[in-house]
Amino acid sequence: MTWKKVAETGEIAPGKGREFQVDGKKIAIFNQDGYHALDSLCVHQDGSIAPGKLDGDIVECPLHFWHYNIKTGELLDYIKDIKLQTYKVEARNDGIYLDV
Repeated sequence: MTWKKVAETGEIAPGKGREFQVDGKKIAIFNQDGYHALDSLCVHQDGSIAPGKLDGDIVECPLHFWHYNIKTGELLDYIKDIKLQTYKVEARNDGIYLDV
């Protein structure tokens, strides 16, 4: 695993998410009581969850309203035992870093 700078500090507004392309993967980073990173593509139809509405630790996919926990990657609807991959993320003085 390697730490990579993916964003500038302050680039992701509190209570929001953004999608980043990192090593060929689409990863969503959310700024909700700290930073949380997980695969950005909803397992339903590969829509990005990054612009989804946050309610606490839960993001709602904007396409078909599936819900994921941004800390664990766990899908909370319909199908049991589905999880998006999560990643370690750190806010440092010079930016936001992801362990990929």
